[in-house]
Parts: sequence; structure tokens; C-alpha cells
Amino acid sequence: MADEKKVARVVATPAAIELIDTLRTQHGDVLFHQSGGCCDGSAPMMFPRSEFMVGSSDVKLGTIGGVPFYMSESQFEYWQHTQLIIDVVPGNGGMFSLERPSGMRFLTRSRLFEDDENAWLETHPVERVDA
Repeated sequence: MADEKKVARVVATPAAIELIDTLRTQHGDVLFHQSGGCCDGSAPMMFPRSEFMVGSSDVKLGTIGGVPFYMSESQFEYWQHTQLIIDVVPGNGGMFSLERPSGMRFLTRSRLFEDDENAWLETHPVERVDA
């Protein structure tokens, strides 16, 4: 039952966790930001924390593989009823995303939350970023 356990807004597949671990070993402290569809489409992108400024218009959806995952508040309004499932597939990642040279790219899949999950989430809002 959803009220007995935490409902994760973002999760990762084992393959994604493996790539996250590899990239954390190579690059140290990193974060994810779900891009809004500009140059590289809508994709989860990984950046060194020191090179990406999370702003007051971002929300933190959770943590995957020990890495925080952010999205713009305006984009979250569209995605709030879905769980993001971060996976990897062969290909080139976003132009500035750390996985680009690996030959793999992060990909967002999603599923709609069930009614009991939505009820739990209503009482547990996303973390707003204070910039």
C-alpha cells in the first residue's frame, strides 16, 4: 500500500545505476537535470555539480544511484502524475551530458501513478530549491 511506503517520483534501472556509478567514479560529485526539450530534446542529463547551477525555478524529484535529480518547476507541472524511470540505451547522450563519450545515453521512461500513490504524493510535495 502506498501510504505504508515512500512513493519515488524518480527511479533508475539496474543498467542506469551501473552507468551512474561509472560516471560518479570518473567525475566525482554529479547531479541530474531533466532537460526541457531545447537543443537535446527532453532527456535526463548528468553534470558535475560544480558546473550546473540549480535555480529557484527547479524542484528536486529525488535521488537515484546517490545522485540528486532535478527538473524545472514548470516542466514538473506536466510530469507530476508520472513516475520517471531513468534507463540507458546505446547512442549519444546530450551534448553536454557526462555519459556522451560512453556510447550510451540516459533515457526517461514513465508510468502514471496509481490513485493511492497520487494520494500519498499529495501529502509529500517535491522539494523546492532555494537559490
